[in-house]
Formats: sequence, C-alpha cells, structure tokens
Amino acid sequence: MSFLEKIFGKKKLDYQKRFILLKAAISGTMSSFYMARDRETDKIVGLKILDKAKTSIVEDRYKGIRGVYKPREGEMAVQFKHPYIVDTFEEGFTTDGEQYLVMEYLEGTGLNNILMIKQDMLAGSRMRYIRQCAEALQVVHEAGFIHRDFCPRNLLFTGDGEILKLTDFGLSVPNKAPFTDPGNRTGTPNYMAPELVRRRPTNERVDIFAFGVTMYELCTRELPWPRGTNGLAAMTHDTPPEPIQTYRPAIDPRLAEAIHWCIKADPKERCPSMGAFLKKIEKVEYEDKLR
Repeated sequence: MSFLEKIFGKKKLDYQKRFILLKAAISGTMSSFYMARDRETDKIVGLKILDKAKTSIVEDRYKGIRGVYKPREGEMAVQFKHPYIVDTFEEGFTTDGEQYLVMEYLEGTGLNNILMIKQDMLAGSRMRYIRQCAEALQVVHEAGFIHRDFCPRNLLFTGDGEILKLTDFGLSVPNKAPFTDPGNRTGTPNYMAPELVRRRPTNERVDIFAFGVTMYELCTRELPWPRGTNGLAAMTHDTPPEPIQTYRPAIDPRLAEAIHWCIKADPKERCPSMGAFLKKIEKVEYEDKLR
C-alpha cells in the first residue's frame, strides 16, 4: 500500500481492468456476482459487486448513532478462514463507489437448487452437510456476529459435492446493541425466528432457528410451516411445527429432536448454541435410523 493510500484509504478498484468477466452477472437480492479471471494472478474467482442503493438501506439505519459502526459485508467476510465458509480474499470499493468482494469461485450450486430436484441427490450425505453447516455457523457466532440470513440459498456446494459452504454476509451484524435491538426485521421470511418477526430483541438464536428450519428442509424438502413468498409467511412460526417424522418417518430420533430443539418458538427454550447442537448429534451416523 502506498503512502497516499495509507492516508486516504485503499485504492479503489477498476474491476473492468483488473478482471476478465467470464460469465454474465447473476443478480442477487443486493448484488451482482460474476465468474471472473484475475489478470494479476490468472486465477478464477468470484467477483461480487454490491448494489449501492440496496446496501445503503441496510447500513444507513445505523448512521447517526453515536459510537456505532456497522462493518461492511466485506469487512466481516474477510475475517473467516474456514473450510465450510466461502473464502473472501479481498474487499473494498470500486471506482464507481460500489462495494466489492473477491471470493473463491465454487463450481457447485446452491442447496436451494438441489432441494428442487426430485431425485434424492443428498442421500447418504446429509449428516456430513448438517455438521458442516453447524460448524460454519458456530464460527460466525464465536467471532461475535449474527449471520441474519441463513437459508438454503446461502449454502453453496463445492464442485465435487463434498462440502457445503456458508456465504453471503450482506445482512450480518455484530451480536451486540444496537444491532440486536427490536426493529431490524431483515432476512428470508420462511426462515425467520418469531422474535425477529415480532420486532423483539434478538441474538444469535435467530440464526439457530433459521439453521433448524434449513436442516428440516434438507432432510424432508418441506418446511415446518406453510411455505410463503412474503413476510406473512413468518407470522406462523410461533405455532407448533409439523413433526419432521411426518415427512421422514425413519429419521433418527436424536436428529429429529435436535432439529426441533432449534426451531422452538421461545428463544429461551431453543438450542442455545451450535456447539450444543453438535453435541446432541455427535453419535448420529445417518439421518435415518433404518440402515
């Protein structure tokens, strides 16, 4: 870094010069994502460009609160160097003032796409994926953050299908006030905890709830409550869920109990940590008890 960069901040990225864009952009909820070749290293990477207007909606709510700084998505993402979290190599601003992240590019698809395929492509591997997801979320929590959007769309497979990695820290916040105060109702409705929907104080257990719903879906292709397309879907999440055995009668009862522990409506009754969840399932080898 040059002397001027140390004074005025990192040099802004002209990504059109730095990268060869190999695939058309995939639009996300708050960003565009490219498969790109880095001219400097000749490596294939993922290039994420955040939408300024949409990102500001999330970040501006904390501006003006004295003594509060909300880390950017990239500032949080680069902290995680873990085999079950998508690696972020670099972050900053483009010459157009947009936030960018340079990430590892995974050849696999998202869990959300696999769940839509009628053929069971997860058979025999579910417990491996469940543990990987739990370990990834545990790392996020131990670092002092709440992911806030744990769902199948934000879980990506490696090309060989051996690993399922957590990604997208666009809605993530530090696990402390004012970020945990009532009112910040963001996330994906079908996976939102009741306290989040009802605008009550939150903590890392909103992630544990979303994790439980996602693992329920990974095992059954169904949700514990009726599926919806807007915020109203989340309003049913303080009612009793459909027992997971309804959709998967042969599920190991220890796994069933652990997943239902995660989706307790009352956060005080919910699984307290991903470490506790992993302890609960440590002796479960397969999702089904009949093997």
